[in-house]
Amino acid sequence: MSKLKLATVWLDGCSGCHMSLLDLDEGILTVAQQADLVYSPLVDATEFPAGVDVTLVEGAVSSQEDLSKLQTIRARTRLLVSLGDCAVTANVPSMRNTIPVQKLLQFIYVAGADVNPAVPTQGVPALLPQARPLHDYVKVDFHLPGCPPRPDAILALLSAVLEGRAPKLPAVKFG
Repeated sequence: MSKLKLATVWLDGCSGCHMSLLDLDEGILTVAQQADLVYSPLVDATEFPAGVDVTLVEGAVSSQEDLSKLQTIRARTRLLVSLGDCAVTANVPSMRNTIPVQKLLQFIYVAGADVNPAVPTQGVPALLPQARPLHDYVKVDFHLPGCPPRPDAILALLSAVLEGRAPKLPAVKFG
């Protein structure tokens, strides 16, 4: 039997979910026996591949770049998992949602600057009007809340998916 293709992605978040993933300790060995990590901030891959079986996405969708990446991921992934509260609810990144983007950028980069006050335009992804959870833009197969999710919860989810079972996850309410 061939190994499943596993990917992890970090959008607008703190990387705490990836830290929890690394805290699987010896559980990583179990996952590695059943899956190949084909894309992640933890590996050297520059383009999201086609034919991925499972992708764990951490972070909210906050920029046009995040949205484009998420749409590509959804198109190339069989099972997509919202990993952590930022992906599930937009959590901390959504704290900016009450401030219009231009006013926010002016406050941070102009009013708050001691040197070279200017809003950067090159190499900076355009912000969306609001930071939003993944399911606002694409179909999400599983939601694993937590800030960050506990390593044992991540391992339970991965183990179930790798064994072809539906994971038992906490109920998540929206709205």
